[in-house]
Amino acid sequence: MPANRNALVRYKTIDACLRNRQRKWTLNDLIERVSESLYDYEGIDKGISRRTIQADLQLMRSDKLGYFAPILVIDKKYYTYEDPSYSITNIPLSDGDLSRMNEAVEVLRQFKGFSHFTALNEVVQKLEDHVYSTARKSVSVIDFEKNESLKGLHFLDDLYQAIIHNRALLIQYQSFSARLPQTFTFHAWWLKEFKNRWFVVGIRDGKGFPVNLALDRIATVAVAPGIAYIPNQNFDPDLFYRDVIGVSVGVNVRPLKAKLFVSRLHAPYVETKPLHQSQQVLERTNDGIVIQLTVQHNFELEKEILGFGEGMRVLEPIRLRHTIQKRLQAGADGYTQATPKPDDRQ
Repeated sequence: MPANRNALVRYKTIDACLRNRQRKWTLNDLIERVSESLYDYEGIDKGISRRTIQADLQLMRSDKLGYFAPILVIDKKYYTYEDPSYSITNIPLSDGDLSRMNEAVEVLRQFKGFSHFTALNEVVQKLEDHVYSTARKSVSVIDFEKNESLKGLHFLDDLYQAIIHNRALLIQYQSFSARLPQTFTFHAWWLKEFKNRWFVVGIRDGKGFPVNLALDRIATVAVAPGIAYIPNQNFDPDLFYRDVIGVSVGVNVRPLKAKLFVSRLHAPYVETKPLHQSQQVLERTNDGIVIQLTVQHNFELEKEILGFGEGMRVLEPIRLRHTIQKRLQAGADGYTQATPKPDDRQ
């Protein structure tokens, strides 16, 4: 990396010299000026070789750097630009450059709620307007799963800014099980997305184990005046979620080894999209496969298993097997009840 930075210093210095048409620049003059710049910017005091500057001039002329610099040698001695208005800093973006930037913006644009993504889109638009008189527009060819009607997405940027600027927050929050909302101090550490639902993770009232708050259950967010922010010093998000599916992490809960049978019809989906990073295939039969997960028993694990219906069956442990059995039975019982009449379904 330092070598690339030194090269950039050399190119910019040579460019500044050749744009200065108030004097004539010999190769020795360029060597001296580049050596001064390297000392000023990088503290390099051993100077620069003649061969290096000659190679730099050749690279600037070529297409390798995209400069195509119109460098002339007058009287076989003095270096200058043929075009007085040329500079390596004025190179317009190519069609390919703009195309790649627009593709990136189309991807980022789908993460609604973050103000800096919107700002990035405006920057690219300005570049388009600068390079082209008319910009070609196209339909996005990458479409992420999203739910724009989901509540709380407008809090994303406020929470993100609080995290990067180390600000404690006052949050009014009402969980699904609470009868009334609560207001408390919250120190946000990171944002988490799971199945198109966003959560902010941190500690309440400056103490305790990290908790996650669903953005769709947040009523208000404000900076907490006079309260010092408590940074995250002990929790790595990758390790924090290592043994769980989803976002629900239990305090001091040891992961279990869940052994699951997956029917032949569903096996390809489970193998190509594992339920968890710990997933491994223990057995293959004509009827399906047996997989094992090393995870905590939480709501998300149950939901994943139930989502496969008859296509997945818990073999071990017995407690998880009984839990899933009861929930499936309760669901089946709901279908054995009398079908409501048309008027009752209004």
